[in-house]
Amino acid sequence: MKAVLAVHGGAGRWSTDPETIKAVKKVLEDALREGFKYYKSGSSLDMVVAAIEVMESSGVFNAGVGSTVDLAGSVSMDAGVMYRGKAGAVAYVRYPKNPIKLARFILEKTEHIILAGDAADQLAKKLGLDKHPGPAQKVLERYREFLEKVKRGEAIDNPYKRAIQLWLSLGDTVGAVALDSNGDLSAGVSTGGVFLKMPGRVGDSPIPGAGFYANECGAAAATGVGEFIILTNASLRIVDGICNGLEPEKAIESILNLITKRFGAGTAGFIALDRIGRVAGLYNTQAMPWGYITEDGEIKVLGI
Repeated sequence: MKAVLAVHGGAGRWSTDPETIKAVKKVLEDALREGFKYYKSGSSLDMVVAAIEVMESSGVFNAGVGSTVDLAGSVSMDAGVMYRGKAGAVAYVRYPKNPIKLARFILEKTEHIILAGDAADQLAKKLGLDKHPGPAQKVLERYREFLEKVKRGEAIDNPYKRAIQLWLSLGDTVGAVALDSNGDLSAGVSTGGVFLKMPGRVGDSPIPGAGFYANECGAAAATGVGEFIILTNASLRIVDGICNGLEPEKAIESILNLITKRFGAGTAGFIALDRIGRVAGLYNTQAMPWGYITEDGEIKVLGI
């Protein structure tokens, strides 16, 4: 069995600044190397969680330490993971530095799928998970800029649409899919959500079948505007396409065409993997940094 790990750093316009590109590529490569350490000694679940933890801790992406803020200036995060027919997820959590670790605990140690809000944060504290340090400086600067525009009357007209456009210029959500040497597939995602979302908003990332999905046929992880991904059950439909004989690229292409037709371009991206190790990443945005590693040790980073 050919083990494979793929990751993405979020679909969006992304900066073409050389330093940004360099930082993004480095974190993706680090995530792939760290996650792939487990392909012999662990499982595809280990691979996915380790890779996402690196991206959450980097501060480069809209997840974990790098998460954006809502209209109140607070960080709230969603994450989810799926393996061997089970899923675990957290929604609207503020405490954990690495929400993906809490999502894994829910998958492995409880009979539930999603825990949310204060109760999930209390669990993270009891488990001794690292505490989130609060909004990153770059996020606070953008938030303050927005408030200044509001005070000047420049950003009052349809601020939620502008918020989506602003944060998609950086990319949102991180994700991973993996196939281990036993043939088991996993998928996971983590996000800080949409910039300047309403407090309490939950996106696609903790919803199995929307932001992520994995079964014996394939695995998929989404990025983009969560409301659109939820309404199309995007990740489930990609994996169903793989189960029905489509290659991952064609399966993604089918749902991406639907999303683009229904909601427009600049809205979504996906990575997907099948049980024989074929991997693909497609998006309808300007960029989606993503990459993969296989047993030959070669890392490929694409999409930026």
